[in-house]
Formats: sequence, C-alpha cells, structure tokens
Amino acid sequence: MTDVLIVVALLLVAGAATAAVLNRDPVRQALVLSFLGLALALLFTFLQAPDVALSQLAVGSAVTPLMILLTVRKVRRRPGDGGADKRAGGER
Repeated sequence: MTDVLIVVALLLVAGAATAAVLNRDPVRQALVLSFLGLALALLFTFLQAPDVALSQLAVGSAVTPLMILLTVRKVRRRPGDGGADKRAGGER
C-alpha cells in the first residue's frame, strides 16, 4: 500500500512540476509552485521523513510562492505609467 501512495505522490509531483514549467503567467506559476510544495510534502511524509515534509510545507508551499507574488506585484507597473517612478522624479 505504501508503494502505491509513493507512486501517486510521485505522479502528483511530476504533474505539478510540469505545469509550473509550462505556465507563462508568474501568478499562476506561483500558485502551481505552492501545489508542488504540497505534493512534495506529501511525498516526503510517505517516505517517512516528517521533518523534511514540515520544512517543505513551510518553505515550498507558503514562503516561496508568497515571495514570488510580492515580487511580481512590485515589478508590475500600471498602464500609462511610462515606466517612471514618480518618487524618483520631481513630482510630489
């Protein structure tokens, strides 16, 4: 039974990793990366590595996607902005 669960978890990891690579939108990539982190945590649990699973759950499915989403939000500029940062210019 354990072998079946490991194979299912490996298939979930392979599917999520492929979906993360094939996605072009960074927001969707972050969401798929979060699912990949959950699938990896599940796999590590089935492989009897609960400490690694907890670390993966915290970092891989929560912190890393959050940092990616915050970075994408910071980098994206509003339309009509012209790419200039208003704080750097003379306008206040």
